[in-house]
Amino acid sequence: MQKIWSVSGRSIAVSAIALALTACQSMRGPEPVAQSNIPQNYIGAASGTSVAEQGYKEFFADQRLIQVLDLALNNNRDLRTAALNIERAQQAYQITQNNQLPSIGVTGSVLRQDTATTRGASSAYNVGLGVTAYELDFWGRVRSLKDNALDTYLATASARDATQIALIGQVAQAWVAYSYANANLKLADQTLKTQLESYNLNKKRFDVGIDSEVPVRQAQISVETARSDVAEYKTQVAQAQNLLNLLVGEQVPSSLLPSQRVTKVTSSTALSAGLPSDLLSNRPDIRAAEYRLSAAGANIAVAKAALFPSIRLTGSAGYGSTELSDLFKSGSFAWSIGPSLDIPLWDWGTRKANIKISETDQKIALSEYEQAIQSAFREANDALAVRQNIADRVAAQRRLVDATNTTYRLSNARFRAGIDSYLTVLDAQRTSYAAEQGLLLLEQANLNNQIEVYKTLGGGLKATTNQQVVAPASSAERQTAQ
Repeated sequence: MQKIWSVSGRSIAVSAIALALTACQSMRGPEPVAQSNIPQNYIGAASGTSVAEQGYKEFFADQRLIQVLDLALNNNRDLRTAALNIERAQQAYQITQNNQLPSIGVTGSVLRQDTATTRGASSAYNVGLGVTAYELDFWGRVRSLKDNALDTYLATASARDATQIALIGQVAQAWVAYSYANANLKLADQTLKTQLESYNLNKKRFDVGIDSEVPVRQAQISVETARSDVAEYKTQVAQAQNLLNLLVGEQVPSSLLPSQRVTKVTSSTALSAGLPSDLLSNRPDIRAAEYRLSAAGANIAVAKAALFPSIRLTGSAGYGSTELSDLFKSGSFAWSIGPSLDIPLWDWGTRKANIKISETDQKIALSEYEQAIQSAFREANDALAVRQNIADRVAAQRRLVDATNTTYRLSNARFRAGIDSYLTVLDAQRTSYAAEQGLLLLEQANLNNQIEVYKTLGGGLKATTNQQVVAPASSAERQTAQ
């Protein structure tokens, strides 16, 4: 009889495990369809392959900038934190994946007791292997938890990629900003020298009685204004370097800082945007939102599975004896196996409310996914709109600088000849100085826009163009493919 029950018990256990592995099903419903209303084409963009397909080491032309970018990718603390978040999400996914397998451990116990039904104290020794509360995943709850953890991990990895793209753009723009802070400082220094020459000339004319004191004081105002600008731009140079050091994560060597005004950041002549559909695959922030939407769908399956009975299996096999010396002798082998059943009857609607919450979370994730797509296209179109007109603005500003410099030169000659008053020279100086500052501002904006186009289109994730970046399929996509 004992042999018959032993064979039957093993059959029941094997059948239960097989049934759990084959009959489990997901409560997951169909995935919602995003209505992003993306544009059919970009405004004023050059045709061809998206510039985002270029690696940053080939997009950027200056080798010093490329070395600074490499330093930032190795040392930036935000990027390091994002990488650690990936490790954390990966371990969380590993835990949920392990939960699909039974947990087996070694058990051992010694019990010494004295009861009213026994004569004297007795001992009991047990040692063996045990399976504790292994859930038979009939309704796919554990598998859905694993899918949610997988999507969370993939979303975290995509968030890290988005951080890298943002970092590439920020470092490049900070490097350019340092260059133009120095350029503005040089312009202010040059203007200060010119203003001092004018001040000395007017003071001499006043000392000999040619002019009144008014031109002297007017020239002094210009000198002090220029001195204030010099001090301001010295501060901007220091702040630009501080920002660059912060983004890089360490002190940037002086050999990698631009000593002259940067006039070119990329070797690409035409910044083509590619097809609008390319943006969906090139922007990791969009992929992260898509993974979060898939994770929300897995949560719905978890909540729905909670409506059904859950079965957990507990078992053990080993040896037991009242004497330690007899523990491993013939006849001391013992085993046990048994399921525990949890049937939800009445919880005042809590489980159904959890389903509603999960469905609402999915709607929120869908809205955020659509917003991520729309925001990405808005950023790309804004950058391309600036690109469309920035060259005309720079050219017009350069002509303005030429005109104001000529005006200043003529006004100064007429003043020295005694034809015009110093007020005309002063006005021409201010106009010329403002035009020079405006040109530097537009040239910097032009370079920043080239970086912005590259960044908003999804460039900066690859170091070289021949690298392949493949986004892993979400749990929703894997379920659809099955």
